[in-house]
Amino acid sequence: MLADILKQNNVDNSGMRFDHNARTALVFVTLRADGEREFLFFRNPSADMLFHESELDINLIKQARIFHFGSISLIEEPCRSTHLAAMAIASKSGCILSYDPNLRLPLWPSAEAARNGIMSIWDQADIIKI
Repeated sequence: MLADILKQNNVDNSGMRFDHNARTALVFVTLRADGEREFLFFRNPSADMLFHESELDINLIKQARIFHFGSISLIEEPCRSTHLAAMAIASKSGCILSYDPNLRLPLWPSAEAARNGIMSIWDQADIIKI
């Protein structure tokens, strides 16, 4: 469904990959009484968590001018290694690296793991969304 919506809106989705053994992750966002957001995640495993480096479209990454990424893909393997490989390809190709740390503590094993994971690539980004 999401791939079709992108295509209908003239977004190139040729780099999308599908895993017939896992679904797209979902997150539901609600507002608490105090106005703060609350997130409920449905994954484990979701298709993004199972993304392997061999599935990267290297030519597509090399054509990009900006490579945007978040920190959630750093939580588990094989997605973490895939994320790091894609960043390296983008960087070597002259892409601007844009990073959204996107702290979601319930997804990480601990707050310390989140801090270490998020900070592990902090210095490689040209732009950081705070």
